[in-house]
Amino acid sequence: MSSEEEEQLAAQLKQFLRSIDERLSGAPTPQSAEEVLLHLEETDKNFHNYEFVQHLRQRVETSLGCVVDKELGKLSREDGQHAVDSCHDALIHTATGRSQASAQYQEMTQTLRATVTAAAERLLSSFDDDQLRKEEEMQHGRYADHCSDSGDSFNQCYTFIRQEQLQALAEKLDPSQPKEVRREALQALRHAPASDVLSCEVWARLRQNLCAALTEPDAELSDHVLQFFAKSFSSLPLNVTREIYSSLARSVQSSFLSLKLSFPSGAAVLDINRPEISSLLKQMRLMNDFQKEATTFWIRHPEKYMEEIIESTFSLLSLHGDSSPEKVLGPTDLLALLDVQATWFTKLMHGSYSRTLVLRLLQSKYKNLMEAAVQQCLLYLECCQHCTRIHSEEPHGSGSPIGSVYSGKELRYAVVVHSLCVLGKVLLYANGRKLFPIKAAARKDPVTLTDLVVIFINIMYQHHQPLCSDSSHAALCPSALVIATLSAMCERTECADQCLHQAPVVETLMAPVIQALGGRQTKLKCPAATLPLIADVLARMVNTDRGLALFLYDKNLLVGHNERSTAAHVLLRFTLTLLERELSASSEGEILSLRAVCGSFISVCGQMCKSCEGLQVLEAYSLHKAAAAAWRKTSSLSERIPTPVPENNLATSTQKLQHLQMWEETLLDSLLNFTATPKGVLLLHQTGAMQECISHMFSRFNKKLQVSRHEKFGYGVMVTQVAATGTGAMALQRSGYVGALVLELWSALECGNEDVRVVRPEPTSMEPIDRRCLKSFLSLVNLLSSSQSVWQLLFGQPLANKSEYMLREVPSSVPDLIDRLIAVNSSAKIRSLFHYEQSHAFGLRLLSVLCSSLDSFLLLESQYNICAVLLQSQRDNTADRNGGDGSFILDNASLERNHTLVRVAVVGGPSERRLPPRALQEGDDPYPWPMFWSFPPPTCYTLDPPKTQQNPLEPELRDFLTSPRNATTEDSWMETCRRLYHKVMTAGHHGLTATVLADLLEKVVYHLSKCSAERFFSPPEHNKAQEASADTVALSPVEMLGMDVCLRYGVALKLLRQKDAASHLTLLMKHVKNFLSRRRLPMSSPLLTGQKDYPGHDWLTSTVFLMMSGDWRRSLRLLRHLSSVLTSAFIWPANIHALVDLAVRVAESGMSPLYWSSAHYVEMLLKDELPLAHAAFRMSGFTPSQICIHWLTQCFWNFLDWPEICHYVCICTLMGADYQVYACLAVLKHLQPLLLQQTQARWIQVFLKEEPIQGFRFCDYLDFMQHLERRYRNLVLSDMKSICNPDL
Repeated sequence: MSSEEEEQLAAQLKQFLRSIDERLSGAPTPQSAEEVLLHLEETDKNFHNYEFVQHLRQRVETSLGCVVDKELGKLSREDGQHAVDSCHDALIHTATGRSQASAQYQEMTQTLRATVTAAAERLLSSFDDDQLRKEEEMQHGRYADHCSDSGDSFNQCYTFIRQEQLQALAEKLDPSQPKEVRREALQALRHAPASDVLSCEVWARLRQNLCAALTEPDAELSDHVLQFFAKSFSSLPLNVTREIYSSLARSVQSSFLSLKLSFPSGAAVLDINRPEISSLLKQMRLMNDFQKEATTFWIRHPEKYMEEIIESTFSLLSLHGDSSPEKVLGPTDLLALLDVQATWFTKLMHGSYSRTLVLRLLQSKYKNLMEAAVQQCLLYLECCQHCTRIHSEEPHGSGSPIGSVYSGKELRYAVVVHSLCVLGKVLLYANGRKLFPIKAAARKDPVTLTDLVVIFINIMYQHHQPLCSDSSHAALCPSALVIATLSAMCERTECADQCLHQAPVVETLMAPVIQALGGRQTKLKCPAATLPLIADVLARMVNTDRGLALFLYDKNLLVGHNERSTAAHVLLRFTLTLLERELSASSEGEILSLRAVCGSFISVCGQMCKSCEGLQVLEAYSLHKAAAAAWRKTSSLSERIPTPVPENNLATSTQKLQHLQMWEETLLDSLLNFTATPKGVLLLHQTGAMQECISHMFSRFNKKLQVSRHEKFGYGVMVTQVAATGTGAMALQRSGYVGALVLELWSALECGNEDVRVVRPEPTSMEPIDRRCLKSFLSLVNLLSSSQSVWQLLFGQPLANKSEYMLREVPSSVPDLIDRLIAVNSSAKIRSLFHYEQSHAFGLRLLSVLCSSLDSFLLLESQYNICAVLLQSQRDNTADRNGGDGSFILDNASLERNHTLVRVAVVGGPSERRLPPRALQEGDDPYPWPMFWSFPPPTCYTLDPPKTQQNPLEPELRDFLTSPRNATTEDSWMETCRRLYHKVMTAGHHGLTATVLADLLEKVVYHLSKCSAERFFSPPEHNKAQEASADTVALSPVEMLGMDVCLRYGVALKLLRQKDAASHLTLLMKHVKNFLSRRRLPMSSPLLTGQKDYPGHDWLTSTVFLMMSGDWRRSLRLLRHLSSVLTSAFIWPANIHALVDLAVRVAESGMSPLYWSSAHYVEMLLKDELPLAHAAFRMSGFTPSQICIHWLTQCFWNFLDWPEICHYVCICTLMGADYQVYACLAVLKHLQPLLLQQTQARWIQVFLKEEPIQGFRFCDYLDFMQHLERRYRNLVLSDMKSICNPDL
């Protein structure tokens, strides 16, 4: 090879090494560098672009190209298949092996090794000359190297260094050597690999000399050392860099001790350009950068390495001065300038691995750091309270390049902000709170957790102006930091309980509110800015269970002379006062200020009213009326504002309109909070703003906005709660929510993500409800869970049943969805579906859930003849449609139809009917259940009712019921009956016979109706003329179908044996409908549920008819007596519907007391008695009130066995109306383990609506219900007695 070629190869090799310098310099050992080179082709995408690599490839092609081609041709002739089949890799491998064994390969490797070695020696020989030339250039100023203490750029060449050279450098760095010698040694050390330096034998001496150079007044020496340290931090593992960090910390510590810098006071300032200050800042900045980066990788190293770094840091920061006027400048002060928000400490506290060690060191050795931080907060608060104006500017060094001089106030401000950030992080953790109480020099008594939170709140009160979100320094304001800390505390239950849910904290937060409410001057620097901050903290506190209870029930606030009140009552009075002032204010500035404050506090009150217990306590204040009045005024004002035109003041008009719209949305948000509870829905309906609130909610839902910043869950609970009523369902439909839900479902079901399938086809789902459609399915179930919503959305709405459907024709309503997915009774509907099997199975699954509500099923059957459609589909799904054996084709749809047909045709509880499965079984007979295409279904689906064993105490109860009563014992008869019933029920597991239960119910109802103290409603009029007019009463199709269901159930239970049972039931239904219609108000509501006729079947009448074994006269007599008793308002929905005794505004709402009273208290007590079940409902978006309405409306038909249904009616009548609430809680207690399982499967709605309640017996839970009676009867029963004229 010629000298020119050799020089060219050397240049290529040099360029190649420079290109991979970063990879090689990161290798701690030469062996690691060799591994990097061996795997470079795998890791470097530019590998084949290097000239050196291209030169090597060209040499290989020239030397071995012919050899490889010859070997490949020879192998191909030997076996022609090698070139085309799967053994191609084997052919390549064989050809490669033969080529390597050739003489040409041996010759090429020798030549190549010689040329590359010569090029490498040429590089090594010229290295010393290049290094000397660089040093000369730097000495003569031709090379400028600017200091970078952060170590972000190291562009030096890569080389190795021998131990002898390192030993010589150590000697040259000795402090006794001249500065020039030390400077040259540092220059050489900077270019050496950090791994070689730190692993050498003289590293201890080198480190000592380097630390000594840091303290030199010569800035150049110090900068070179910091550059070497920065390079080491960025390229070496923690087990090596920890020594450097510890040495650097000790060096900084010794510098502070020797310099004894004074903290600026008075007119004195801190100039960071002073050499000693600048040097310390650079060293601490390098430490701070390492602190923030080390947390990302030190979990891979032993804990002792991390402990050494953290302890070095704490040891340095513990050098704080005292609180005297001559305070010494400490490391914490400079660190506050560099990292004012204590990011280093935040990262230390983020992971449990480091947080545990940090808190342990603070507890054992460095508690003085916490004491200093608390002391800073106390001094800041004292300064603020004694000054009319505080310095509210952040230090210039916190990210702003304005200047380099800091006054004492600016520096102290930075230290306070830093201390607040550190304390805020410590308080969030249990071991951090164990550090308290802490001694403070400014206080006689130690500072407890509660004291510190009070200090934080008082610091927040010193704020002068509203927080500006656009300001770059807003996050550094102490008020903002306190708000962030208190907000984080509220999100942690244990932390909130220990720190915030304390009487002194609530008193401190409420003090400005009480002062403002009493017309006194507050101690706030800026009330308009601080009151919203207080409201934000209060809203977060009441969003927790413990905080809400503290606000509602603890009378710890002194509001007047010897008058104490709860925080909730004070907040409500203050909010109502603000609303009144806003309505009467005339000045534009005053109105805007009032709206800002009032909007914050109305949010707090809304948070409290979202809970049942909060609404119970605060209902008397009529917040909903005040908010509705303010909304109406605002809405009318916004309509009066003319459209802005360029000729007028466009900016002013637009801004005014925006303020009005924001205030209107705030009021609608506050009203929307009432939809979280059943009684709240009724209150919202009374305001007349239901439609506007639902439209506002849907608008936020479309924009993907959160319900509120304090709400953890979405809109599911609100929609489910509103959809339980007819008025809510109509509002949801008018707002567009129902249409959007149907469209979303159709898109997920029929459209899917076809663009994704092209790239990555998805497996076909084997479940009837695909995961993509599950959310929409559950939302639709929540919407249609109540029979009232089903009636409101479907009644009188025919199916389209078109002869042809366009492929792009999308349903827009629930009837359209039924037409396209459920009633698929034509080839046109089948052709219109892209995924017929999946979509139809989805529709059948939805139908099954709908039919679990008997009233919903009766409406579907009466309007759409849904059973006939399903039966015809089953007939069409047979192997031989023209006769023959009629074998059914087993598919997903046929199994689902069979299940639904059995569900609607066979009535009974868990022991009275058998529902077929929805899936095939393994084995020879995958589906042993018989299918059918006509009614009645096979008898195998009807089980014989279990035989009731006679209770040994039953004769005692029977004798009591048949014994004569006299006037002296009339008052005690009910108590004796209750006691005896409890005794019989809890004596064993044997129930009571149907005869005894019927006699018991009849006697109890008769006694209650004749007792003036128990008679609640006016008794119905009864005469022969009215009885004769009953024959002319027409029964609706729904009632006729309901009678058929009742008769089938009675026959299956063997309760109806006479042939004229159908005619007797018809007479009973006509007479009951006749006398109930005479007791109803004339209604003019546009709501279907607000009409005079009851929407649905009268299931209690059917239950009583079966209990009386088909005796319609006895049943009618009992129902007449029952209609005047309080219990009838809750167990007999048809009786309370539009009753004349109700207030007109309540009757027109169409909402039954069963919903806004019984179900309301079920939700309220469930939270205290069964918190796990309450949490399960909360997470699912389904509400307990929905399923309770479902159970109670149909008297637990299809959910409990017949004996338990009879006991339910008897218990509610005998024990009191409030036992309906306790009965629901008993059922939920029984189901609680299953609820938790179903919540994990996201199937709780479907489970509760479809599955019967297995194994439940009222006798097992009677003691539990009596326990609830003792705790809650005064509350529940008293509210039930106010249903005729509730305080709305």
